[in-house]
Amino acid sequence: MAKKVSPVNGQPVPDGTPFRTSDERAKAAGKKSGESRREKADLRRQAIAWMEADVGTDKDGKPITGAQMMVRVAAKEISKGNPRFWELLRDTAGFKPVDKVMVADVDQSVIDEVERMVQE
Repeated sequence: MAKKVSPVNGQPVPDGTPFRTSDERAKAAGKKSGESRREKADLRRQAIAWMEADVGTDKDGKPITGAQMMVRVAAKEISKGNPRFWELLRDTAGFKPVDKVMVADVDQSVIDEVERMVQE
């Protein structure tokens, strides 16, 4: 019997069976995924708590939050010429550029022509 071929890419379809809900591997993967999500959520909560908490004082003795301290440290680093802190400050302030991706059904000849133009 001939191997099945994928209608998408023309490659042979692999043998074997997909995960089933009763499969032990699927159960283990689900548990690990849940643990990872809970861990990330916990870190996010801790980061937000630190950003909102009073973590120090300014020159006048007024309390400053973690977010205010982060901005002050970033500003000092920016003045030293560190571009990574510029990105941090820009993104925190809400000015992060948006990456846009367009998906379209394009003829291969058009793709080849664009690639030739880019390489010139």
